[in-house]
Formats: sequence, structure tokens, C-alpha cells
Amino acid sequence: MSKSITQKLKYKQSVVKFSYKYGVTKTAIKFELNRRTIYRWRERYDGTLESLKDRSRRPISHPNQHTEAEIKLIKDFKRNNKDTGLVILWVKLRDAGYTRTVQGLYHVMQQLGIYKKTSSKKKKPQPKEWTTGNYPGDKIQIDVKYVPDECLTEELKKEGIKLFQYTAIDEYTRLRYLWYTNAHDTYASTIFLERAIKYFPFKIKTVQTDNGFEFTKRLSWNGFAKDNKTMFEKKLEELGIEYKNIEPHTPKQNGKVERSHRKDQERFYHGRVFYSLEDLKNQGKHWLKEYNNFPMGPLNWLSPREYLNKYKSQEQAC
Repeated sequence: MSKSITQKLKYKQSVVKFSYKYGVTKTAIKFELNRRTIYRWRERYDGTLESLKDRSRRPISHPNQHTEAEIKLIKDFKRNNKDTGLVILWVKLRDAGYTRTVQGLYHVMQQLGIYKKTSSKKKKPQPKEWTTGNYPGDKIQIDVKYVPDECLTEELKKEGIKLFQYTAIDEYTRLRYLWYTNAHDTYASTIFLERAIKYFPFKIKTVQTDNGFEFTKRLSWNGFAKDNKTMFEKKLEELGIEYKNIEPHTPKQNGKVERSHRKDQERFYHGRVFYSLEDLKNQGKHWLKEYNNFPMGPLNWLSPREYLNKYKSQEQAC
């Protein structure tokens, strides 16, 4: 016990002993203390300095703390899903009846020692994203992802077949549309654009892409010539949709579609094998449905579908 703590306890002891001899009122006046404080010290005092130590004010239990049943559920799910991330684990727990927030799950897993904290290392500064959409359809980001070779059968590889995933994501709601094909050119991009317009339940104002030749020739030697527009650009012009290109070598400006492709890699392509383009399309349908109904942090833990429905209901209320 430190010297300062011992002195503090001896002071309390002298106050208590003085109150026994002269009464609480005189003691309160002499030592300039509250009567309740003196009574509290008297109740605790058993003749030892230890009894006068300050007690923790932390509550023994919290009314909102996890129940034993909830903790068991979390431990069981974590044990059976060792490599599953926090959000995916939370979604699985919700399907099993768990009603806490993802933040609540994170904190209790920290307390239980079954979730590692993310690294605190400072990240390198990244170029800023362009302004996000302000309403559904305000801006759609479009990009193409190569289907990983390891996901193709040996037969497809021998035939030299390459498969591609076209992706369109609404910046405001994160609602996505996916289309799989074996082509990667301006004609395929135009077909995808027409399909995406039919898919999204709102009018599209702006489309944004990178500078790939499947979209534009603006970086070619005669890219700004009036008669050098691609089929994709002409279709946008015909439909009255504004077209924007990100700056060269700045994929961060198309960040939402880029991040969605990382999720595709982690949660869809990892460990899968496709036997044909048709097989990829069939499996991709289920993945698209799962993605659009999966809660996301930027959407306040609503799914893209839920976020869109929320926006619609607010618009109707106005």
C-alpha cells in the first residue's frame, strides 16, 4: 500500500474515532465533511484501515449486458465459424434469434477474448473519392472484374476461355446488378448497360467508369474526336444519361465498385469452381440476391434493399 493511500486511510480512521467520541455533527463541522460521508465510513469501519478503502463504483451487472444464453450462442457460432468475419457472424446470429447490434457483438467478443482487434497502424493517405450520389440513381459506378482463373475447370482453361463479371452499383443505396459474360468489349458493355437500366428500380442520371477501352477511347491518340465515341458512349448519349470518367490511375474514385469486387473475391469466388458460363450465371444469381440483402455499416446496418425501401417510404411521407 502506497504512503499517500495509507495517510488517507489514517485520516478517515481519525474522523471515525472522533465521531464516536464527540458525535457526527461536531465531527462534520470540525472536518468540514458531509454527515452522510461520516456515517458511511462508520458503517464500513471494523477497526482496520483496509475497511475504509474506497470501493469500486462500477455496477456489479448492467441491465443490458448479454445473457448467459446469448454468450453461449456466440461462442458456439464462433467455434463453428472460426474464419468468419464479424459482420457475417452477426448476420448468422441474427438468423438464429440474436437481437443485439453489431457493435454490441464486437464488444462482448472483445471481453470474451474471441475477437482480435484490428491493427492500429496508420494507413497511408488515399486519394479522395468523388462526391457520392445524393439519391437513388444519382450516380452508378460500372466496372469489369476478371473471373479468377483458379475458379475455372481445367477444360475451360485448356480451351482458353476467359469469363468476366460486369458490375453496376448505385452510390446512394449500394444496390448492385451483376452480369456474367465471356466478352470484354464495348458491345458487351452496351448490352450490360441496357440490362442494368432495366434492373434498377429508379431512373439513372449519371454513369461513371474508368478509362478502359470497353467503355471509352478518351485516352487513345484521337480520343476526343467527335466521331471516335464507342458504342457504349453513344448508347449513354442516346438515353440522355450523363457520362463521367475517373482520372487515370485513380481507382479510388470508383471506390464503391472496387470494394464490392473485393467482397466478391472474399465471399463468392474464394473456393468455388465453375464448369461453364451458365454455371457461373446460376451461382451468381444467388450471390447477387445475398449481396443486396446483406446489412452494411455505411447504410446504418441496413441492406441495400432495405435502404432503398426506407428512402421510398420517406419520399412518400413527404
